[in-house]
Amino acid sequence: MIWNVLTEHWWLPILIACISGHFTTVCVSLYLHRDQTHGGLTIKAPVSHLMRFWLWLSTGLNTREWVACHRKHHAFTDQPDDPHSPVNHGVLGVLFAGVYYYRKATKNMAVMEKYGKGVVNDWLEKYIFTKLQFVGVLTLLAIDIVLFNVGYGLLVWAIQMVWIPFWAAGVINGIGHYLGYRNYKVEDESRNIVPIGILLGGEELHNNHHKYPASSKFSSKWFEFDIGWMYIRILMFFRLAHVKISDMSK
Repeated sequence: MIWNVLTEHWWLPILIACISGHFTTVCVSLYLHRDQTHGGLTIKAPVSHLMRFWLWLSTGLNTREWVACHRKHHAFTDQPDDPHSPVNHGVLGVLFAGVYYYRKATKNMAVMEKYGKGVVNDWLEKYIFTKLQFVGVLTLLAIDIVLFNVGYGLLVWAIQMVWIPFWAAGVINGIGHYLGYRNYKVEDESRNIVPIGILLGGEELHNNHHKYPASSKFSSKWFEFDIGWMYIRILMFFRLAHVKISDMSK
């Protein structure tokens, strides 16, 4: 059986879960964030379809909901109407309950109507990724069990399910507005967590992004590295992505 190979070493399923988590982060950063939310990047098919499909499996995220919540965050960053600011909810509140504040914001139809405009709304989005929103994560659970057996499969699936709620909804929106360094003075508390943006797909360079949100490149200093931008450059080489804005002055 395939799980005899994948579970021969205890650390292998965890490594695979972390690699898949990184890919999920990249899909959120490149597709949902830089492409759909801010429009500085266009990812072409088939890569965009692959990313949407993987996000459906690994998160159950709805494109319109995610975009609307994030756009409102930029409109009211660290103000009372910010849907997930540690200034309002405390850093531990956002770090461990960021997904709760995200869900709360997306249930507001006025927020969805105002900030969710212009996102992809094709047949797949309507009838698969939205209507069958939670079928994806259950499908991934079944795949993990087939690949790893029940015990390791549940462990891998659990890591995949908490990856984005913790690292994106928690760390980026919490730590990224609480600790770190600032290249730019902005009217919020955004900070660059570290200058090397790898684990979180480049989203670690949060202050840079809040200064120039339309830029599809998040690094601005010579010592900073945005792995998301590296992936974008690779996609550009194969003509699978088109960058509209990469200048950090815009």
